Amino acid sequence: MSPVAARRVVLGAVFVCAACGLVYELALVALGSYLLGSSIQQTSVVLGVVLAAMGAGAVAVKPLLGRPVAAFAAVEVTLGLVGAFSVPALYAAFAWLNVYTGAMLVAAVVIGLLVGAEIPLLMALIQRIRRQEAPGAVADLSAVDYGGALAGGLAFPFVLLPAFGLLQGTLLVGAVNVVAAGVVAGVVFGRTLPASGRAAVAAGCAGALALLGAGAAYAAPFELTARQRLYRDPIVHVERSDYQEIVLTRAEVRGPGADVRLYLNGDLQFSSLDEHRYHEALVRPALAGPRGRVLILGGGDGLALREVLALPGVAEVVLVDLDPAVVDLARNDAWLRERNRAAFEDPRVRTVAADAFAWARDHDGPPFDAVVVDLPDPDSTETAKLYSVEFYGLAAGLLAPDGRMAVQAGSPFFAPRSFWTVVASVEAAGLEVVPYHVDVPSFGDWGFVLAARGAAPDLRLPDPAPPARFLTGPVLDAARVFPPDRIPPAQRPSTLLRPVLLDLQREEWAGY
Repeated sequence: MSPVAARRVVLGAVFVCAACGLVYELALVALGSYLLGSSIQQTSVVLGVVLAAMGAGAVAVKPLLGRPVAAFAAVEVTLGLVGAFSVPALYAAFAWLNVYTGAMLVAAVVIGLLVGAEIPLLMALIQRIRRQEAPGAVADLSAVDYGGALAGGLAFPFVLLPAFGLLQGTLLVGAVNVVAAGVVAGVVFGRTLPASGRAAVAAGCAGALALLGAGAAYAAPFELTARQRLYRDPIVHVERSDYQEIVLTRAEVRGPGADVRLYLNGDLQFSSLDEHRYHEALVRPALAGPRGRVLILGGGDGLALREVLALPGVAEVVLVDLDPAVVDLARNDAWLRERNRAAFEDPRVRTVAADAFAWARDHDGPPFDAVVVDLPDPDSTETAKLYSVEFYGLAAGLLAPDGRMAVQAGSPFFAPRSFWTVVASVEAAGLEVVPYHVDVPSFGDWGFVLAARGAAPDLRLPDPAPPARFLTGPVLDAARVFPPDRIPPAQRPSTLLRPVLLDLQREEWAGY
């Protein structure tokens, strides 16, 4: 191979290795976000640890610079295996051992050390092809390295995750990493190695590719088994949409029949045994006033929509949910259709697949008589913005002058500071509030906020209305009462720039 061609191949390897290294880092971030939430925290920890370890790796590899070919092959094959198998290993540790953060830090350190060793070794290989002044060589390698990082950063969310998923995607990237090592060490510099060295490179690459192939072959059953470990009941439906993992479980129970549960990214959204308690408490107080036009933010399962449509006087309902896959499941799954009474087929209903914050900001139609805010808990940066003063201000702007808004606000028992922070945030948006709570056995003590403009809304049931299974006048009267040990000192509101609720959620729910 001519020096020009050899140099191009090595620079191509720099590009590929940089892309692979960034994919491994992003895979750790994505997995941590899926399992623990808080994408900002996961990103900060993973990238910070990897970058620090890269510096250590660049120093640690110095003794091997005299044998850069063999060292590069060993580093890249090891990196391909560690990077590819870190995702299933961490998933297994979380599912079977309930361990994640410590194991993730170990994986981040090892990946960082190996990635940090790449550039010094590649620099030594480039210099073997053609001697070059150090500044020029560093400039060339850096340009290609940063370009590869860009390619990896774009490929991860737009190609690998949609086409292969997190597990299969990282295994594929690991194989690419190993092939790059084999091409550089075995093809470009193979003649510089003794026969035993060439055989070792070939055997190492072949063995690594065989392991990665076996991992790919068993990825689907492994993922199914590990996922089932995370859920109490048998999984009857699972899919990963563009936004989240959607899981439906079903267990037979004596007396009431099946207990069907919906989970989004591992967080329970409802249990069929008691979801009526939650949805009656959320919807009925909000619709106790005018209810001709109703807005539901979230609630893609259609259960809040069912409660809205059951009340007389509702002429139009707009439901805004980020994930069309949840709405599609609620439309088409036989059990969910039965539970939500095929609510999405009602001609009064219009669904919008959009981010609730962006939709509320851009909406310029007529106001709504009632707004029901049925959004996932604020345990990630993506959902925390939907519990901010700014969001509630936007929602308040959608209300008619005599309109009412109900917000699901979490548990005043398990997370009292989080609950009262939501209350403070709604109030800071210029609304008068009435907090209340009911018992939902699958959730525990669960709280809501009823809000209106001008004067505090009267917490009451709509009249006329069909009888509720759970919510009665006396139950609603009792719902206003909070015991002293569940009322912490005044909490400050959560805002976009200071999302205090995110840290409170993580802190208060950590013990449960």
